[in-house]
Amino acid sequence: MATLAGTLTPALAGAQSFPFTPQQRYPDPSVLILDPSFARYRIYSSTVEQVASGFRWAEGPAYFPEGGYLLFSDIPNNRIMKFDERTGRTSVFRSPANYANGNTRDRQGRLITCEHSVTRRVVRTETDGRITVLADRFEGKRLNAPNDVVVASDDAIWFTDPLFGINGEWEGKREKPEQATTNVYRIAPDGTIAAMITDLFNPNGLAFSPDGKKLYVVEWRGTPNRSIWAYDVGANGALSNKTKFYDAADSGALDGFRVDRDGNLWVGYGSNGALQETPVEQGIRKVHQLKGRPEDLDGVLVLNPAGKPIGFIRLPERCANLEFGGPKRNRLYMASSHSLYALYVEAHAAV
Repeated sequence: MATLAGTLTPALAGAQSFPFTPQQRYPDPSVLILDPSFARYRIYSSTVEQVASGFRWAEGPAYFPEGGYLLFSDIPNNRIMKFDERTGRTSVFRSPANYANGNTRDRQGRLITCEHSVTRRVVRTETDGRITVLADRFEGKRLNAPNDVVVASDDAIWFTDPLFGINGEWEGKREKPEQATTNVYRIAPDGTIAAMITDLFNPNGLAFSPDGKKLYVVEWRGTPNRSIWAYDVGANGALSNKTKFYDAADSGALDGFRVDRDGNLWVGYGSNGALQETPVEQGIRKVHQLKGRPEDLDGVLVLNPAGKPIGFIRLPERCANLEFGGPKRNRLYMASSHSLYALYVEAHAAV
């Protein structure tokens, strides 16, 4: 794939670049064991690293083993970034990028991107750099704001379509939705588009179990909290047995996630922004403070296949999405607000 020239320059990007001090001690105290079963996934002599900074809202990481690089979105800056593992250099891959959000790699090694706003479509970047539009409408009406995307074992492409990219001017352009609901869609290998889930409000991250028999989807505005739902996957993607897999009852915000070979979910986490009902005195003012402390919520939550929290990776910024990369697919990349972090773990990407 062609890469646009240019190195990351925070001043030009108009975003902050933050210093980061890694933990000196082994094991890294930022990697928390919530259940003894998580100890097998923690590498004793591995620490969280900040590999890039200077973004406004980092999202949608996708790893390309052929080139040894990671692509990820910087949504408000309307660009896709590229981190090269071999050189440690971060550059602009595509700008403008139609406010790209979620990215993934298909089984032929091509980039699949959710263009979050303005164009409001799902596209594929061909090996020669051409852009192919895979979906921009459903039943004759424009999509809302494609958010996250995953490729199933049968090469079908699944994506979520909430409202975030058209709710305001920060991550794109404010526009009225044309779809009556916020759906999860499946693009069949023959290009046919079907709405597979229509009863979730603002579906967000999604991923399959290692055997492809379960689909997990984050509901951004679940009741009463943000939730992950699990579905059984049948022939041609038919879904059944909708089950509440996990409920974020601690003021946390579930976001994008990945599944490892053992079926564990590694979930981007942070504060959901909910406020305390009663204000507190703060100087000369009464202020409604956040429920929960962002310092305790920001990071990556690890859930086992039964939905039990077993581990947590504490980060200095909220994590929106993540990806397993590296030659052995055991380097966890965490797209977190202004920065990209990485941690080697004893877990590997499911696909």
